[in-house]
Amino acid sequence: MALMLGAEALEGVIHMREAIDLLEEMSSHEAAGKTFISPRMTSMFDGGWMRMMFAADYASGYAATKAFHMINGVGVRYVVSLYRLGDGELLAVLDGRLITELRTGAASGVVARKVKIEAPVSIGLIGAGHQSRMQLESLASVYRVESATVFSPTAENRERFARQMSSKLGLKVKAEASAEAAVRGRSVVVAATSSQSANPVLKGAWLGSCRLLCAVGSTRPQSIEVDARCFGDASTVVVDTMRAAEEAGDLQEAVRSGALAPDRQITLAQVAAGTSPSDSGLVTFKSVGTALQDLALAVRYYEQLRSRKDLPVAPDLASLKKPVSKIGK
Repeated sequence: MALMLGAEALEGVIHMREAIDLLEEMSSHEAAGKTFISPRMTSMFDGGWMRMMFAADYASGYAATKAFHMINGVGVRYVVSLYRLGDGELLAVLDGRLITELRTGAASGVVARKVKIEAPVSIGLIGAGHQSRMQLESLASVYRVESATVFSPTAENRERFARQMSSKLGLKVKAEASAEAAVRGRSVVVAATSSQSANPVLKGAWLGSCRLLCAVGSTRPQSIEVDARCFGDASTVVVDTMRAAEEAGDLQEAVRSGALAPDRQITLAQVAAGTSPSDSGLVTFKSVGTALQDLALAVRYYEQLRSRKDLPVAPDLASLKKPVSKIGK
């Protein structure tokens, strides 16, 4: 009978450095042609949408589906199902919130490992939710971070983020009153917002000294999180899938405006396999997420937890009752 792994069972099992290692290894499998990733299937319905994703890793012998849906005004819920490729058996059903947040942060970590910054790093973040927390944790596990700044439209949220992440990571995190103030002069910038607007929340004109931009929030055609200049000024643009432009409005706008030619993009798999981003200038990483990334973490959770005697084997997805995210990846 399939193992049922709720959110509480997953907490603390995989730490960020391990997650980065797992995604880097899985990306190398992809580069070697040992994986399969299906296009996303998105269905719109009155009041929300549903997306389905599938990936298989022939090297490890596992496959996974991810289903997630959004109800307007409520939020997004996720479920990951893990299968054994050899006989198709369903091995585990996992709450997908932490998997989504952790693998999105870890993907930025894979890129950051290849983008060298010698001086102590300063990080500017737009967004103060779960995704921003994981992004900061990931980058702090790669770089020697000196300080960080954060902006959220809600003062209470950005102040709470600064206070909690300062305590958790042992570095100075300061809340700023505007997006521009949060990112100007920073060597690494993160955009991880829940904005659904066609008006970008981050402008390339603010990134004069930025070495790495991680844009991870916008995954829908109607949402533009960063403007076209963020791609046009980049010496290297990294995407986690060449299908990213089919999904992300900011990438679509960059291509449509002529700021980004398709041949200027490299994939996360290519980076993991040894294709280095430029040694100087801005590197922009645009992440929309893939089921292969979810699979990498789901396998480790299953292998770590399957021998536990205190975990339920009957359907108990109570942890999925509470919506946990405004960002769907």
